[in-house]
Amino acid sequence: QVQLVESGGGVVQVGGSLRLSCVASGRTFTTDAMAWFRQAPGKEREFVAATRWGGGPTYYADSVKGRFTFSRDNAKNTVYLQMNSLKPEDTAVYYCATGPRLVTTRESFNYWGQGTPVTVSS
Repeated sequence: QVQLVESGGGVVQVGGSLRLSCVASGRTFTTDAMAWFRQAPGKEREFVAATRWGGGPTYYADSVKGRFTFSRDNAKNTVYLQMNSLKPEDTAVYYCATGPRLVTTRESFNYWGQGTPVTVSS
C-alpha cells in the first residue's frame, strides 16, 4: 500500500511559477514509475510528466516541455514538479501517481494522491 500527498498548489499570475511536491509513504520500488497528471474543469485527466523512482529518463507532455521540470529526492520519498512560465491553460487539479509501469496512461497507475489545485490567472 502506498499513500501519496501533494502540496504546493495555489493561485499564480500568468508567467509565474509554482513548485508542487508529492510525498510518498508505504512500499515503493526503484523500478516503480512516478507521474504527474492534471485535470482541468470539464476535461479528462491528462498526463503531464513521469519518471522512475530509481532514475532514468523523464517524459513530458508536449504542452509542458521546456516549462515544467520533474525531480525527485529519494531520501525524502518526495517528487517535485517545478512549473515555470505558467499559462491559463495550465489551470487544473494536479495529481501525483505511482505504478509499476512507466507509461503515460492513467489506467496503469494504481495509487493516486488527493490532488492539489493550481489556478493561473490572467
